[in-house]
Amino acid sequence: MVDTVDGAAPVAADQLAGGDPAGGDAAELDRLRAEVASLRAQLTGRPPVRRRTGGHPIRGTIAAILAAIAAFALVTSVVGLWAARTTLNTDRYVATVTPLPQDPAVSTAVAAYATTQLFEVVDVDARLRAVLPPQAGFVVGPLTGQLREQVDKIVTNVLRSDRFQPIWVELNRRVHQRVMAVLNGDSEVVTASSDKIQIDLLPLINQAIRALSDQLPTMFGKTITLPDLSSGEIPANLRERVSEQLGVTLPANFAQFTVYDSGQLYAAQQAVVAAKRYLVLFVVATVLLVIAAFLISPRRRRTAVQLGIWLVVAAVAITAILRAVRREVLEQVPEGVYRNGVDAAMTTVFSLLRERGQQIIWIGALLAVLAYLVGPGRFPVWLRHQLGRGGRAAGRGLRSGSRVLADRGPGFVATYLDPLRIIGVVIAAIFALILSSWTSLLVILILLAAYEVAITLVARRREEMPAQPV
Repeated sequence: MVDTVDGAAPVAADQLAGGDPAGGDAAELDRLRAEVASLRAQLTGRPPVRRRTGGHPIRGTIAAILAAIAAFALVTSVVGLWAARTTLNTDRYVATVTPLPQDPAVSTAVAAYATTQLFEVVDVDARLRAVLPPQAGFVVGPLTGQLREQVDKIVTNVLRSDRFQPIWVELNRRVHQRVMAVLNGDSEVVTASSDKIQIDLLPLINQAIRALSDQLPTMFGKTITLPDLSSGEIPANLRERVSEQLGVTLPANFAQFTVYDSGQLYAAQQAVVAAKRYLVLFVVATVLLVIAAFLISPRRRRTAVQLGIWLVVAAVAITAILRAVRREVLEQVPEGVYRNGVDAAMTTVFSLLRERGQQIIWIGALLAVLAYLVGPGRFPVWLRHQLGRGGRAAGRGLRSGSRVLADRGPGFVATYLDPLRIIGVVIAAIFALILSSWTSLLVILILLAAYEVAITLVARRREEMPAQPV
């Protein structure tokens, strides 16, 4: 008879006994030792068990590189889409710049520029010297300064007024339509690179002169008659009418901001063509990069972590680049009210892009954290275990609370029905004072009515329930 143990060498029956009943224990011990030695030899001869590493390391490296490229491409796509929608669409451009006159820094800068232009063309200093005797020449400077402050205040009030808003909207709509016509090559007026496009502030000057004529009638020495442009309609001969009323010849660039100069026209046209042609392809390529990174990746969870981290890095890096460009632009503007105005205007224009950047940072951080927390690491496993325990405890507490509320709630409501009604009315009144719109008031009334009906039904149900036996 032969005994075997899972691949161990066969052991003869006579070896177990060893031919000696008294030595049976020693023979059994020798047999077991031999069996253990045989098993160890077999295990030692087997090839080692290889742990799964999730795929070839080259695929993981390629996936990580694609994730980084996709993250930067995604952030760049967001910037490109924002730029295209904001600068190439007239309605969105006008909506973006509409609130600028309400910004104190912007209105101060524009009012200072308009006041300077008006004082230069009217030559207030010369007019004061003409009407004052030579002995009073020393007061011309202080009078001019006081008059300038008054004019600047009036121009600022006109600029911030609601009546100027339609004029501002129409001005920007016209200039943007003209810019787009030039950039698209559709303009019949501006076709050569020697031209420039400007924002004309003459309508603001027109409204300011009207206000000055009412408040400082002696400044111009006569009654000023100029059209009211608050409806947004700007006559074609406005420059001639202002020139006639002031009695001066206005310079060709009077009260105008240059949008771009001659050297930028061709480059801007090429940029618009490239944006329309390649932006959609770039966005599609970005999406394909993200998909390719996950398809190639042997460990998609790790790729998700990498993509989230790279999204944060890319958003921060491109934000830093945009801020550097902004500083370069501001350094070209004279210090003081003009630089402050341009800074405030850029803050308003770039506000939506700044929000998109913050959203990308949050999305990237959440993606990386969530992808990490669902992984097999020690901390994620511990955290999931704790959350599971907490969820189960919360569920048990909620069930217990629900039973207590179902048992005792109707009785409590029936006992304190009137105070609960009063509390509901008081809370509704507080929210009505805080939220003053008609829509909010309607919602509050509906919720209050639902609350009153609900507690009344609960109290009535309690009264109709039979008494519980003791």
